[in-house]
Amino acid sequence: MKAMVLTGLNQLEMKEVPDPHLISETDVIIRMGAVGVCGSDIHYYKEGSIGKQVVNYPFRVGHEGSGTVTEVGKGVTRVTTGERVAIDPAISCWSCDQCLSGRPHTCRNLAFLGCPGQAEGCLSEYIVMPESCLYPVSDNMSFGLAALTEPLSIGLYAAEISIPLKGAKIGILGFGPIGLSVLLPAVAMGASDIYVTDKIDARVKKAISFGASWSGSPVNTDVVSEIIDREPDMLDVVFECCGDQEAMDQAVELLKPGGKLMIIGIPPFDTWKFPVDILRHKELSIQNVRRQVNRVDKIIQMISDGIIDPEPMITHEFPFKETKKAFEMVSAYSDGVLKAMINFE
Repeated sequence: MKAMVLTGLNQLEMKEVPDPHLISETDVIIRMGAVGVCGSDIHYYKEGSIGKQVVNYPFRVGHEGSGTVTEVGKGVTRVTTGERVAIDPAISCWSCDQCLSGRPHTCRNLAFLGCPGQAEGCLSEYIVMPESCLYPVSDNMSFGLAALTEPLSIGLYAAEISIPLKGAKIGILGFGPIGLSVLLPAVAMGASDIYVTDKIDARVKKAISFGASWSGSPVNTDVVSEIIDREPDMLDVVFECCGDQEAMDQAVELLKPGGKLMIIGIPPFDTWKFPVDILRHKELSIQNVRRQVNRVDKIIQMISDGIIDPEPMITHEFPFKETKKAFEMVSAYSDGVLKAMINFE
């Protein structure tokens, strides 16, 4: 089968690789339908690493995927041949202390698609996954929308574990796919005012159409002053979605005493810095978000019921053979790209 493989920094090539095969009785083979390009894929493409996770070339990335079941192990009961599925890229062991305590997202033995040293990614014609990672979707849901359930489930999880958002005043700093994946559920959950910032003007302009109350760029606006002028008591919760120290500093300033900071963005550095005096006097709570727990089914239902409409998130689509063009576009933030989707059909 064909696969798109990283062969060096900024190098992505189509290669022939072995077809996947069933190993466990609960394994499933999927013919890929769509794969979304994620910011973490771009880190591996441009920098060759995220923290301690360093690419050993050649390596295949990609983890936001969907497709069609083509073969199932004899112990599979969750999906059937011919069924369309969304893929959760996190493969948990289901036997460690974390899994047994309801935290499979922090599994001690986690293998994640497209993560160096863990599992090859899904930028290939076929992949094999355990049935526990597969979620059936209706034939009416496009493969692109099904692939979006991966980032959207993270946004839903972050929104639901922050504070009760009904009536809350919130900030979303960084309006890429993850920032938008937080905003859509937050709107559905009844957040009263949503303030969005991003350094890319095209994204700032789009935020209002997705439900933001106000949006601005820290490049040409003092976003902290602008928001506090509108909200003198400051914000209940701020979602840091861009992995930027300047945004983190702004988040701390924007939060009201007793507010909550949700860290979702992946920074290109190893250590965040916080102003201790402000944190202490405001008694701020800080929570990191490590993917999601049990939100994939819920986000699929929210899309199916029309509670959220993530379709406009997909701004660009590419055939599989033009994957490198998609990576170049996303890495350069060009042409107003939010989510680039790779289509196999």
